[in-house]
Amino acid sequence: MAPLLQAAGHEVVGLDNQYFEGCDFGPYQPNMKVIRKDIRDLAPEDLKGFDGVAHLAAVSNDPLGNLNPESTYDINHRASMRLAELAKAAGANRFVYSSSCSVYGAASQDDVLDESAAFSPVTPYAKSKVMVEHDLRALADSKFCPVFMRNATVYGVSPRLRGDLVVNNLTGHALTTGRVFMKSDGTPWRPLLHVQDMSRAFVAAFEAPRDAVFNEAFNIGRPGENYRIKQVADIVQAQVPGSKIEFSEGAGPDPRCYRVSFDKIAKHLPQLKMTWNVEQGVAELLTAYKQMKLTKEDLEGGKYLRIKTISQHIEAGRLGDDLRWVVARA
Repeated sequence: MAPLLQAAGHEVVGLDNQYFEGCDFGPYQPNMKVIRKDIRDLAPEDLKGFDGVAHLAAVSNDPLGNLNPESTYDINHRASMRLAELAKAAGANRFVYSSSCSVYGAASQDDVLDESAAFSPVTPYAKSKVMVEHDLRALADSKFCPVFMRNATVYGVSPRLRGDLVVNNLTGHALTTGRVFMKSDGTPWRPLLHVQDMSRAFVAAFEAPRDAVFNEAFNIGRPGENYRIKQVADIVQAQVPGSKIEFSEGAGPDPRCYRVSFDKIAKHLPQLKMTWNVEQGVAELLTAYKQMKLTKEDLEGGKYLRIKTISQHIEAGRLGDDLRWVVARA
């Protein structure tokens, strides 16, 4: 996202507590200032001079969220609201919040959900997103413009690639083991979104007229990009010669199942052009995995699986159970 914001003429400063330092997918040197700090420890001076905030910092998925639910709520909800309050007090006028389509959780397979659909979150991660959306709306006024980006499940090549996302994971296993390994029965629906398209959507949300985005929620993705997990597996199998689809022992339906409509964002942000579909994304991932000589051990190790990275930090005594660094990072 940072390079796209910079290319659009914005000055960008990062904020990161470096849980995943060294987990880069290939050489990466961010061309920007980065504040090394836990979001829970932000001070008013950290927000001074900023016009807007892209709020991405969170315990990033369901397995991590379940590791310590109290810390998930502490980071994802309470610290998010404090960040918003500090940003508003500092004079930032736009706050683009990374929510998630997982707020819809356990939905009927027959429904295609727009932004007015009822929330049905299943996990602490998804529940924390619902809580922030509710509380953040109350801060909106003539000077402070929150925007709620309900991202579909992201995939694709990025400098901090995640191997725990479904398209990235299925593609990696197919290439390195010959198995398209399914952890559910393949029936759940998921909206899917390339990381570049997600980043473009955030840039568009910053640059859109205020009336188009003020206190609005948007499902972030392209029309036609809702898939059953089995469909994704079929796409991967077709692009990896000799690979076979396999199901884990006891694989059953996943309670997280939802299809969403992307009509609203197309109407409110007509300048936004998303270009990726899953077939293209799988081809991109395969090319990158081959260039990086990805192995099964790489894919299943601590570098690309967020839950393993955090667990290793905790086991080594670097992180406490509250997900705070025991020894301050340099």
